[in-house]
Amino acid sequence: MTHGPDQDGLGLEGRVAVVTGAAGGIGAETVAQLVRHRAAVALVDRDGPALDELVARLRKEAAADPRAPEPRLLAVPADVSHGGEVTAVVERVESELGPITHLVNAAGILRPGPVAGLSERDWDDTLAVNATGVYLMSRAVASRMAPRGFGAIVTVTSNAARTARTGMAAYAASKAAAQAFTKCLGLELAGTGIRCNVVAPGSTDTPMLTSLWEGEDAGRPSIEGAPEAYRVGIPTGRLARPYDVAQAVVFLLSERAGHITLQDLTVDGGATLGV
Repeated sequence: MTHGPDQDGLGLEGRVAVVTGAAGGIGAETVAQLVRHRAAVALVDRDGPALDELVARLRKEAAADPRAPEPRLLAVPADVSHGGEVTAVVERVESELGPITHLVNAAGILRPGPVAGLSERDWDDTLAVNATGVYLMSRAVASRMAPRGFGAIVTVTSNAARTARTGMAAYAASKAAAQAFTKCLGLELAGTGIRCNVVAPGSTDTPMLTSLWEGEDAGRPSIEGAPEAYRVGIPTGRLARPYDVAQAVVFLLSERAGHITLQDLTVDGGATLGV
């Protein structure tokens, strides 16, 4: 079986991708980009109605373009922090769409607040989704990919995984764990033909960000910086768009990144100064 690039050079046409957190800003845009490159996509998220809305929108967009084939989409509501649900997701996707070739771990939650006020429940929930969910989904998918000798996994973390942020200890710790896990997994799987990489966004124009700045311009504090929180601004002068992050994810999934593994690509407009 060959795995060379298709007509657009990405090698994604006809592949089967799973995207977790597919109802969120980055996840939804990643799904849309994969559809445009003619991959079959399984959308995984706890918000079933939002998945259905996204599938309907993507089908409508495809129908409006006479050149576009009907997208192969499968909405699978599930909680990635539960092993049994993850196993069921993988089995259903392979039964209905075919062998999984690509995985994007984009599911994530944010419970902001200082450590002194962080409840054990907030800590446990954050680690369960952002770290354990990556472990469970990656393990389940990789066990199918490895015998077939082909595949790519991209985990979406955060620039907070490497740069301390006030009020974000649980989130940063969970993303650091997901980052380290993905690289270790990639090392273990390197000889099987499976590549594992990380995309680390900075402040991105999504509901997760706007929820932090209720009642004011959500982007301004991130762009200008907050010296009292030891946080520099964004040198490019704008927030990332979900599109910016999704493009990095799709590149690392693609055959154009065919010799890239164990890497961490930061997409933050220079906010962490390249460190």
